[in-house]
Formats: sequence, C-alpha cells, structure tokens
Amino acid sequence: MNLIEGLTNFNLTKQEATLYVLLLKSGQMTGYEAAKQTGISRSNTYTALAGLVDKGAAYVLEEGKVTRYTPVPAAEFCSNKISCLEEIKKDILQQLPVLNNDPEGYITIKGAQEIINKLRNTVRQAQARIYLSANSRMLELLLPELQAALQRGLKVVIIGDKSFSLPGAICYGTNKQSEQIRLIADSHTVLTGDLQDDEDSTCLYSCKRNLVDLFKEALQNEIALIKLQKGDINV
Repeated sequence: MNLIEGLTNFNLTKQEATLYVLLLKSGQMTGYEAAKQTGISRSNTYTALAGLVDKGAAYVLEEGKVTRYTPVPAAEFCSNKISCLEEIKKDILQQLPVLNNDPEGYITIKGAQEIINKLRNTVRQAQARIYLSANSRMLELLLPELQAALQRGLKVVIIGDKSFSLPGAICYGTNKQSEQIRLIADSHTVLTGDLQDDEDSTCLYSCKRNLVDLFKEALQNEIALIKLQKGDINV
C-alpha cells in the first residue's frame, strides 16, 4: 500500500499525510518551510498543518513569534486512532440491532480486500473446526487468525503449498499455483472464490447445507488425492 494512501485511512487528507511524513523526517518545521519543501501553497499548508494538530498527528511549538510544528510519533498516532475507533465501535454495537442468523441463500462478495476481510472474520467466528484450501500467499494473510483459532482449541485442516507449515494444524502439501480459495467453518458456512483479479475478484459465501456438503466432499477428495500421490493410502 502507498504510504500516503495508507495514512488517509487514519482520517488524514493527502496534503495532511504528505506534511505528516515530512514532519516525521524533519522533526519540526514552520509552515513556510513545509510549503517550500512540498510545493503546496502556503494557505493550504497552514490549513493542513492545523488539521494535523486537530486530528492528533502534530503539536504546535511556540518559539517567540515563530510557530513550528512537530509530529506525534507514528506508532502513537496510529494507536490513538485505533483506540478511539474501538471506543466508537463499542458504542455503535450497543445501539445497533443484532443480526440473529446468517442470511439465507448465496451471497456474492466483491473485491479482494472485502473477500480477505470475510475470510478473516469467518475464521475468527469459527467455534469448532476450519478446513482451508489456499496458496501460501493467502495463508500468510490469514496466519494470525489461524494461529488464534488453534489457541482456542479449534481443529484446523489446511491444504496448501508444500512449503507451508503451521504448528498445531493438520497440513497437506500440494502445488497451489492459483489464487483460488475454499474455506469451510464448523460444517456450517462455506466461502469460495478466486482473488486473481484483485478488485474484480468475486467470492461466494453461503450457509446452504447442500453447498457446504459439496465443498466438504471436494476437500476430502483433494486430501485423499494428496495422500494417494504420497503413497499414504492404497487403492
């Protein structure tokens, strides 16, 4: 992710993000110095610097008649924002109605990041077992959630690249070239799709019993084939 784009996710505008990075490199600056180095107009620079102060990303240093700006350390700024969002989240969840059951039918999820978010949340919410087939790149993205699932005592079965291993999980190694992913949680939900096209990627999510059973059988067959190729089972 581009650094400036990443900072905009913390409620900074692009100009504020640009000036924040500059302040972190320089330690402290006047508005005039910042405008000169960035090429941003002086009026926009002073507006953006005031925005950084208001949003908790910078402090004002008063030195006589000269006003200088110094950045809040990046880790502190990000942590403060996340803590604030956690408090807002608690307040929102107390007020919003709760969805009692998973929606019926077949749900299409679009966009690579939205698919990854759904995968992570499905693993987090699993209560007994997880079956997952994916390449190493996808497995690395889900690694924190998979490790947490193992710590909660869940059974985790992974069909991944031969090079991938996860202590505590049952891993089957094969050649995973595509970005296709299949996930079954608690024999209740299934999520399957392909992340090859990034933002144009699509994924199917469902709690339909017939689809869950279909994918369980497909994963069992894939595991059986891997065992057969390794000579672990006889025909």
